[in-house]
Amino acid sequence: MRFGAAVLRSYQGPFALEEVALNAGPAAGEVLVRIAGCGMCRTDLAVRRSAGRSPLPAVLGHEGAGVVVETGGPDTRLSVGDHVVLSFDSCGYCRACVRGDPAYCDSFAELNLFGGHKEDAGRFTDASGKPLAPRWFGQSSFAEYAMVPARNAVRVDPALPVELLGPLGCGFLTGAGAVFNTFRAGPGDTIAVLGAGAVGLAAVMAAAAAGAVIVAVDRHPERLAMAERFGAIPLYGAASLRDRIRKLTDGGVQYALDTTASPELINDALRALRPTGHLGLVARLHQPLPLEPGTLDRGRKLSHICEGDAVPGLLIPRLTELWQAGRFPFDQLIRTYPLDEVNEAERDCETGRVVKPVLIPHSKKEHP
Repeated sequence: MRFGAAVLRSYQGPFALEEVALNAGPAAGEVLVRIAGCGMCRTDLAVRRSAGRSPLPAVLGHEGAGVVVETGGPDTRLSVGDHVVLSFDSCGYCRACVRGDPAYCDSFAELNLFGGHKEDAGRFTDASGKPLAPRWFGQSSFAEYAMVPARNAVRVDPALPVELLGPLGCGFLTGAGAVFNTFRAGPGDTIAVLGAGAVGLAAVMAAAAAGAVIVAVDRHPERLAMAERFGAIPLYGAASLRDRIRKLTDGGVQYALDTTASPELINDALRALRPTGHLGLVARLHQPLPLEPGTLDRGRKLSHICEGDAVPGLLIPRLTELWQAGRFPFDQLIRTYPLDEVNEAERDCETGRVVKPVLIPHSKKEHP
C-alpha cells in the first residue's frame, strides 16, 4: 500500500512530504494503524544532532495514535477498529522486559533509535522502491499509516479524541511516569521541576494530581505561567536557585526532575534536596557533570529516568482517566498541524513557541 509520509533525507535538510510504500501486510504480532495524530518530540529532532547514529532516509515520529485497520492474527490482542496509542518498542523477553521494565530493554537502542530489526529492511520504501530506515521507535508515525508491533500499541477508550493522545506515548508519559513510578510522590511531598517544556509540564500536572507541593523553574515567563496554572510555584531563571527552592519548601525538596541537562542546574537541584532526596534526569547529558564533595551524602540519589520507568499499557490508561477527571489537562499544551506543515511544526518546537506540536496526517488545514 502507498500513502503520504514526512521523510527526512539528510541530517541538515527539511522534511519532505512524499509517497511511501509498505510492501507487505502485518506479520504475526503486528498491526497496521491509520494514524490520527502524532506528537513531535525533541527526540525526533535530536536525530539531526546525532548525525550518523540513526540511519537516513527515514520517517520519524514516535508519539502516534490512531485506529487499527488490519492485524497480523489473534495473538495481537487487538481488533480492527480499536483506538490505540503507540509507545516505544521493546523485545518483550529480555530480563528487563520480563521484570516489567521495558524502557530498559536490552534491545532498546536497536529497536527504537538505530533502525529496528534488519529483517524489516525492504518492507518500507519510498515511491521508487528504495528502502527507508525501518520503524523509528517501532512506529515511524509522521505518516498516514504505521505498521507497529502490537506490544507497543495500547488500546484506549474510543470516546476519547484519539488524534490528541499520541504524546501520552512518550513525552507526557516520561514526565508523569517520573512522578508516579520513579518518585512515587504523594500528598505533601515536595518536588522541583527544572524546565517547563512538554516533559516538565507533564510532571507538574502529575505532581499536582498526586497532591505534591511543586516548584517549577524556567527562563520563559509564559511557560512558568502555564506551570503555575497547573499548580506549581513558579521560579524564574537560575540565579540563587538552591536557596530559593529551600526557602519555598521549608528546607529543600524530596524530589527533583531535571529536563534541561544543564550541569549548573543539576548541581543546584542536588544541593536543594533533603536527606534521602532523589534527583532524576530525563535528558541526555552532552558534557561532564562534576559533583561537589558531599552532594550525594545522607542518602541522596541521582539517576537517569528513561520513558518515565513506565509500562505503557498501565500508565497510558491512568493518564487518560486523569484527563477525563480534569486532573491531567495535557490537551492545553497541544497545537495541531497538518502533516504538510511538519517543518513549521519543527521550527515552533525548537524555538519553544509551542509546547507540543501534533501532526494530523489526514488534515489539510490547521486546527487551532
